[in-house]
Amino acid sequence: MTKGPVLVPVLGDQLSPALSSLADRSRDDTVVLMMEVAEETTYVGHHQAKIALILSAMRHFAADLRADGWRVDYVAMNDPANSGSFTGEVVRAARRHGARGVQVTEPGEWRVRQMIDTWGDATGLRVRVLPDTRFVCALPDFFAWAAGRKELRMEWFYRDMRRKTGLLMEGDQPVGGRWNFDADNRSGPAPGLTPPAPMQFAPDAITQDVITLVRARFGHHFGSLDRFGWPVTRADAERLLDHFIATRLPQFGQWQDAMLTGHDTMFHALIAPALNCGLLDPLDACRRVEAAFHAGHAPLAAAEGFIRQIIGWREYVRGMYWLTMPGLADANALEAHRPLPAFWWTGDTPMRCIAQTVRSTRDNAYAHHIQRLMVMGNFALIAGLRPQEVAEWFLAVYADAYEWVELPNVAGMALHADGGRLASKPYAASGAYIARMSDYCTTCRYDVKQKTGPDACPFNALYWHFLDRNTDRLSRNPRLAQPYATWRRMSADKRDAYLASAEVFLAGL
Repeated sequence: MTKGPVLVPVLGDQLSPALSSLADRSRDDTVVLMMEVAEETTYVGHHQAKIALILSAMRHFAADLRADGWRVDYVAMNDPANSGSFTGEVVRAARRHGARGVQVTEPGEWRVRQMIDTWGDATGLRVRVLPDTRFVCALPDFFAWAAGRKELRMEWFYRDMRRKTGLLMEGDQPVGGRWNFDADNRSGPAPGLTPPAPMQFAPDAITQDVITLVRARFGHHFGSLDRFGWPVTRADAERLLDHFIATRLPQFGQWQDAMLTGHDTMFHALIAPALNCGLLDPLDACRRVEAAFHAGHAPLAAAEGFIRQIIGWREYVRGMYWLTMPGLADANALEAHRPLPAFWWTGDTPMRCIAQTVRSTRDNAYAHHIQRLMVMGNFALIAGLRPQEVAEWFLAVYADAYEWVELPNVAGMALHADGGRLASKPYAASGAYIARMSDYCTTCRYDVKQKTGPDACPFNALYWHFLDRNTDRLSRNPRLAQPYATWRRMSADKRDAYLASAEVFLAGL
């Protein structure tokens, strides 16, 4: 009796030809299973453009695999027999093909790993789960790095990744004599600054079919498809990276934190969705940016800032996610319980910074990291919004959002819900920060220079209200010593005015 093939499920964020689950397989003894399942599109209400991006990229990747000689079993969303779940489809495919085993690359998300752990019992087959070799740092290596450390700071991890990869290194020392040029990359927008237009990709026939499907089935979800232009193939993702290096990288470092009305993407690379679904190799992207620096095309601060975000921050948050799950999903160290305001979905607020960020998010499934951290995240932190609702919003609305990268950034970095395990201090700020880093405040209904009262920027009073209500939790943090000292020096009347203004605003949420 001839043994059946090995079934290799490839998930929607595993669209890489060098995937570990395919690396040791022969084409004549393998069935690649790809699944469009309702459960994955609705466990949160994903942005319509995010669903379209992933489904179209999956369909294009399946075509590439077939052209490369692989046998692909592709279950479309509208297949009448589609069970709607990964587990249901793996069971059906195992029976359909008489599979003798299942081999899969470890998933990015905790909930999917829980599903995979049931596949053995569900199919009666051996399930082999392989490491995801697309990351620089394997999870066991990250856990070993974290073991016994009192503080798990990204900077120290990042330096180890620089040594491991050799990126921007001269022997055992960093190029330029410094590991981190973040201090050089914090300029607010200069008068007349005009970033280049973002590169867009016209939907081909496959993508147009997907857009039609998404509008029909998920048209009630948040977001617009009218401006869909994300790359959905490896070739287009490579073109996008090349375009970034040629036109944006030289200015990326200095202006990476700046925000300008009408320029939603500034000088950012826009490659995170392609990286996170597997269309681009992160280490290759870093090496190409490093080569641009060595060729004199971009300053060191820009190249280092880009590389730090990928081999530093991206790798670090992935490790922290798996180190702290499942508890991270329920973390709420600051006991924040206020529900998410409706204007997070509608953008209907006179706060110009939030309205602009929500508009960009709705139109593009994108906002850059400072809009996410210091506008939306900062507001959520100082207003005391419930971390689980905030995390679900971030997971739903951004094209690059998968829980492994989104949850540590939201619960740890933005909301300090993990009690400071990931970030050494809460990233709380008043309206002055947004005024310095953007042009939003110049046309806002609120006055950022006013501290209290109905016309004052709400961020101003909310900042002090946040510090006051968290005195017992945060006042001993050495990085907050100065603001707490300032708060204590204020007159009682001034403190009361801040708190009263904040309470009035919060009552209106």
